Amino acid sequence: MLEIVLRVGLGIVLASAALAKLASPRASIGALDSFGFGEGPFRTVAWAALIAVELALAVGVALGSDLAAYAAAFLMAMFAALTVAALFRGSAGAPCACFGPRSTVSRLAVLRNVALAAAFALVPSVGSISIGTHGWMWIGIGVARTACAALTVAVLALAREVGMLRLQVGTQGALEIAGEGPEIGSRADGVAERIGRNGADFGLAVFTSEGCGICRTLEPAIDNVARDPRVAVAVFDEVAEAEIWRRLEIPGSPFALALDPEGTVLAKGTFNNLAQLESVLATAERRGRPVRA
Repeated sequence: MLEIVLRVGLGIVLASAALAKLASPRASIGALDSFGFGEGPFRTVAWAALIAVELALAVGVALGSDLAAYAAAFLMAMFAALTVAALFRGSAGAPCACFGPRSTVSRLAVLRNVALAAAFALVPSVGSISIGTHGWMWIGIGVARTACAALTVAVLALAREVGMLRLQVGTQGALEIAGEGPEIGSRADGVAERIGRNGADFGLAVFTSEGCGICRTLEPAIDNVARDPRVAVAVFDEVAEAEIWRRLEIPGSPFALALDPEGTVLAKGTFNNLAQLESVLATAERRGRPVRA
């Protein structure tokens, strides 16, 4: 029973490799460059022959042919050797199309091919191995532990991707859209007077709303920016300063305007965190030199 399961499973692996090459012919043919196959018709012939051999061996292994199992082991060992040679040539990371267009030349690919070669070589002798109740129990425990380890790795990889995504989103600048809020270079009358100069290089007008949950969470960030002596900050509530909101066509909250000391708009944008709020000031600094009193 174990021999049948292994033969069918390994046959599926070989068939999957062949079908992956057929599914993306251009990528898999081009990947042969990594193994020294240059341009020309021979490369296409080698690609087609490889697929035919993999499919034939897959069927042979699954049907119980020991000769096919040994041939598949030799094929996997050859793949491992070719991958090692490609690594020595400095082709690490190049496409190999072993199991689809995303497969690359790497040490992991070498280990995978070596493991498959060993598995194919051992298949013919599996039928003579007698496994008792305790043997099956330990095999089950081993499989369960392997599955748990794989699940742990998958969870950690997912957590890393989520962290990288959050980091990327956090470092994006504020959303500045033409037509929302006052035009860049225009004067924001009524705002500069509220902010005051006080020797600051820039004025920052922050527009918030009472019903805006993000605005409440951003209050510490706004206070943090206000402690910078180079920046004069004023907050404009949607209800209390409704006239200024209407005149400047503020699209919503939270929204920020960065002004020079004369009240000219240098930057603007919707923001969701401290980094994005600071990006409004950074954009203002790039666009115009501050004019000191």
